[in-house]
Amino acid sequence: MSTPTPSPRPFIVPVFIPHAGCPHRCIFCNQHATTGQMASMPSLIDLRKHIDEFLAHRRDPNRYTEISFYGGTFLGLAKEQIQLLLATAAAYVRKGLVDGIRFSTRPDTIDAGRLDLIASYPVTTIELGVQSIQDDVLAHSARGHTAEDTRRAVTLLADRPYQLGLQMMIGLPGDTAAGALSTGRQLAGLSPDFVRIYPTVVFKGSPLARWYLEGRYEPLSLEAAVALCAELYLIFARHEIPVIRMGLQAGPELDTDRDLMAGPFHPAFGELVRSAIWQDAISRHLEKEGLGGGEVLIEVHSRLLSQIKGQHDDNIIALLNRHDLRAMEVRAKDAVPDDTVLVNGVVCRRW
Repeated sequence: MSTPTPSPRPFIVPVFIPHAGCPHRCIFCNQHATTGQMASMPSLIDLRKHIDEFLAHRRDPNRYTEISFYGGTFLGLAKEQIQLLLATAAAYVRKGLVDGIRFSTRPDTIDAGRLDLIASYPVTTIELGVQSIQDDVLAHSARGHTAEDTRRAVTLLADRPYQLGLQMMIGLPGDTAAGALSTGRQLAGLSPDFVRIYPTVVFKGSPLARWYLEGRYEPLSLEAAVALCAELYLIFARHEIPVIRMGLQAGPELDTDRDLMAGPFHPAFGELVRSAIWQDAISRHLEKEGLGGGEVLIEVHSRLLSQIKGQHDDNIIALLNRHDLRAMEVRAKDAVPDDTVLVNGVVCRRW
């Protein structure tokens, strides 16, 4: 079976199977809060209806599209359930309506038998919920798998025709900034096709919520989570590994007033991280060029204006104060590549 090459920005048809196939309940988990669904498994009628409705809203029918099973542990499902879900999704691939199937699963569900089971289906992408490469952190979070399970899973998948994504979390119980950075460096060394980074937040109804109320757990502040994610982003960027998401996705299925108790949630978390990276890069450039105390003109592609300025012009204010600048202007100039800015006409890169 030939596998189409996934697009960097595919159209995703998300199918949530909260807790389905999960042998453990992780300390941070309350998946009906993150997905807005209480039931574990959709009926086939509901599944087809959901897929059809999502495809009806796809503006470009030629855009690379995947049906994506999220929320549970896909390969932890019973064999018959795996085959039924994959067969239902595969019918859309055969009709030319979608290009492939993706799912998320735990590292300890990857073995030769399960991979042989899915081999005849048009699966294109597999994401592993790694969360950490620190065994003590995994134990604190009641993950039920080890770092070695992750390494073994990646090795097994290396011989299969799938795009591989790795998901990690920061701010887990027992973790530290140094531990998270070590996880990031080790995951980069495994050469995945992409990664996701999720700050730990406290969901009502999760075991972590009880710890938080008892004073046994303190989540990262938003500022600390942004700074740590910025360092992780640069680790992956230097290995040319895309970070396709940072932070939970805001939407009607995530009611912050109803579901969230505490933690570094922000609807534009990824934008905050990218903005922090640019602030640091421009600050270093100003020091290198000896521009402190002067006037600065920053020219940037219009797509990056908000990242360079920061929310509420926070980056401009910080740079003005840090470098005692007389004035700073940020101006759109679409001739500038969107991975650089011009500072008084001199190229400045993010890293």
